[in-house]
Amino acid sequence: MPTSSLELPYALDLAEAAPDAARLEAEVIHLFDAHADGLRRYVRSFGLSPAAAEDVVQEVFLGLFRHLRLGRPRHNLTGWLFRVAHNLALKQRKQQARWLGAADAFIAALADPAGGPEDQMADAQRRARLRSVARALPERDRRCLHLRCEGLNYRDIAGVLGVSLGWVSKSMTRALTRLMRADSM
Repeated sequence: MPTSSLELPYALDLAEAAPDAARLEAEVIHLFDAHADGLRRYVRSFGLSPAAAEDVVQEVFLGLFRHLRLGRPRHNLTGWLFRVAHNLALKQRKQQARWLGAADAFIAALADPAGGPEDQMADAQRRARLRSVARALPERDRRCLHLRCEGLNYRDIAGVLGVSLGWVSKSMTRALTRLMRADSM
């Protein structure tokens, strides 16, 4: 059965679009594998449940696919992912109206499970002190610290939080000074 001239260009467009869609899908999957865990941790620091955090991360990567499919800029996609996750988590947090603390995952990683009972007690007291200091930090300082722990540089953190590079530097200095002071007690 012959195809009409109207059907043929459409079929060619689909054939040409298929490799691009496959390339975009592979790129998004690669970025998902590289950043999903960090995004989940960051989103969870907003006080979201694991299920809500997973929903936010999935929405971020759907948005990334749309972003790339529309031919939008590809530079600094890591910063873009964290910025979108940040905005979606804020929106989700407003709906849930609860907060757990931004640095809990970071502080939990400081534990040394290999020590004896005395070491475990000292570590637990140290973690409690650090957690208390981290929770007492202003929210933007906690966010800044958490993003830095996720491997973002100061410029990317400034972009995610919508603040100046100088502000990020001051915030990190304040947060780290307080944590080091608490750790030396």
